[in-house]
Amino acid sequence: MKKTIMLIAAMCMTSAITFAQEIIRVSTEKTDLVMKVSPKGRLYQVYLGDKLQNPADYENLKWDVYAASDGAVCQRGHEVYATSGAEDYFEPAVAVTHADGNMSTYLYYKSSEQKAVKGGTETVIILQDKVYPLTVKLHYVAYPKENVIKAWSEISHKEKSAITLWRYSSTMLYFKSSKYYLTNYHSDWAKEGQPETTQLSTGKKIIDTKLGTRAAMHAEPFFELGFDEPAKENEGKVMLGTIGWPGNFRFTFEVDNVGALRVIPAINPYASDYKLKAGEVFTTPEFIFAMSDNGMGEASRNLHDWARQYQVNMGTGDRLTLLNNWENTGFDFNQQSLAELMKDAKDLGVDMFLLDDGWFANKYPRKDDHAGLGDWEATKSKLPEGIPGLVRDAKKAGVKFGIWIEPEMVNPKSELFEKHPDWVILQPQRDTYYYRNQLVLDISNPKVQDYVFGIVDRIMTENPEVAYFKWDCNSVITNIYSPYHKQNQGNFYIDHVRGIYNVLTRIHNKYPNLPMMLCSGGGGRMDYEMLKYFTEFWCSDDTDPYERIYIQWSLSKFFPTKTMGSHVTNWNKNTSVKFRTDVCSSCKLGFDIDLKSLSTDDYKFVQQAVKNYNSMKPIILEGDQYRLVSPYEGSHCAINYVSKDKQRAVLFAYDLHPRYKEPQQNVKLQGLDAAKMYTVKETNLMPGKQSDLDCNGKQYSGDYLMKVGLNVFTAQDGTSHVLVLE
Repeated sequence: MKKTIMLIAAMCMTSAITFAQEIIRVSTEKTDLVMKVSPKGRLYQVYLGDKLQNPADYENLKWDVYAASDGAVCQRGHEVYATSGAEDYFEPAVAVTHADGNMSTYLYYKSSEQKAVKGGTETVIILQDKVYPLTVKLHYVAYPKENVIKAWSEISHKEKSAITLWRYSSTMLYFKSSKYYLTNYHSDWAKEGQPETTQLSTGKKIIDTKLGTRAAMHAEPFFELGFDEPAKENEGKVMLGTIGWPGNFRFTFEVDNVGALRVIPAINPYASDYKLKAGEVFTTPEFIFAMSDNGMGEASRNLHDWARQYQVNMGTGDRLTLLNNWENTGFDFNQQSLAELMKDAKDLGVDMFLLDDGWFANKYPRKDDHAGLGDWEATKSKLPEGIPGLVRDAKKAGVKFGIWIEPEMVNPKSELFEKHPDWVILQPQRDTYYYRNQLVLDISNPKVQDYVFGIVDRIMTENPEVAYFKWDCNSVITNIYSPYHKQNQGNFYIDHVRGIYNVLTRIHNKYPNLPMMLCSGGGGRMDYEMLKYFTEFWCSDDTDPYERIYIQWSLSKFFPTKTMGSHVTNWNKNTSVKFRTDVCSSCKLGFDIDLKSLSTDDYKFVQQAVKNYNSMKPIILEGDQYRLVSPYEGSHCAINYVSKDKQRAVLFAYDLHPRYKEPQQNVKLQGLDAAKMYTVKETNLMPGKQSDLDCNGKQYSGDYLMKVGLNVFTAQDGTSHVLVLE
């Protein structure tokens, strides 16, 4: 029997060698994803790794061959989009119940094409079932220079009635290594970006969320993989991956019986058996990944470059500095007090004043978070001249005006809820559970989409000089029942997210140059699909500078600095204003603080710090970021940014909680031109204070700065140094 099985396997391998096979390559300058069509017409991944330089080598790549115990299956490899009910024994990429109840699907290769897109090449592969009129289109876009690939799928059919999708992955990737180490990121309110590294063993590890909106509150939609060893910053083979989906997502990591790792990024199918009608197309989210043989630093810089150029709304444009009123006033303000704050914003030197929560509703005025959501007209008792008066006052003060909204939500105590309870996600015949005293609008409903779009459209139509929106989303979905979907609740979670996309697309098409911040109870939404519509996101409501250092370190692996809003506040008043400002200056700077409470020196400092930031901003927002000293590995943190021409650089050095008489190591910079000479100058100094750094004002070669480094750490808690290198 064993001889028979070996003979069958050998025959299959011979067939694979001699049969003329079609090879499909998705390639960047450094990475190859190679697929091959088998003699039986199935499509397999045969390689994913460093780019092969010799074209003839692609012919030698083969799918793995296994023999079944009865000899019936002589070919079972790494199928590119594995199906349910076929020969594969592991987690499928797609699973379908056909109109006649059959739960098996077999996908065969039909065709492929490649076309140029902005920045890269798109490969489209068509797979079809031979028995059922089911089609899957696999999309891959490779960005050669940035070494980034994004992938998604489209599922459609022409069966007599609706089919049910119960798995629908964006893609399916296979890796071969001796060991695999996963770092995923978990969170909670004010605890975003917490890393956890585990070695993957045989079986499955699943990272998912079931919250609907504010979906990343507990599990975040990005991860890093280390091969043979845990992912490191500047060495080793790594992959960074993230999915563009602000709703329920799921990452499946499965090590199979022969030690291969399958990575399956997808919408979470939880409570989402999706009814797909004939002729409709089900489009999965984009999965974006970058690979590197030189650690996470190189991979994340590639992601940053790609995001600024091709994905983020106004990714190559400027970002506005701002003064927000929330930490200063909360809900307690009026037109006169806001006008004074606008003057403060001008005096501070920032570009814009941002009005936060509490400005709206009249029948149920927004005095706290118990009422008003849904009624988006200015509260007359607070703001008798409404938004036009605020825009006028901001213009008079010499700053731009931005405003906060939370358009996806409703308070039961609101006129909107009284008029349209059928627009709200709410279970019939059960007691209502309120998260943060509010409920979520059913944005799968086209009428609700019109309403949400109308909130922004009306404000902009009546006040075209409004320069910025802070779009918040504080609640998860509770009381899960869609009045719009009625008997088809399995479609709700997915169509709700698509409804949000419809709204944002309409806004973006009509107001393409309108900056918007993506906020979600802090960092409950951070993904690259939403960043097609938003210029930045709010990393966390935790603005304690110590904690922000950790949060910003983690998020910077996946997102460019210009997308990460960071505001100076009064969280942890035990730290100096300088330390708080220096931490925020390493990202997209803003202020949310009572300026009048500052001492004279502190006030002069923040004014000068804004001027300094404007000078450094092109390097910080557009340059290459290098994470030098991790706060997770000791008592200090350092990062530097380098301009693309390597003429200028900025170094941020932070002392967190050094131990008594702890030896201080030099900080070795990265990314400089070894042959250039750089003059080092400390900036962001308190008024009247001279730099105490020995390196200040001196010249060093880039080679010296990268090999020997600078002594910029101290033994004192909460100190910081910002150095500009010219």
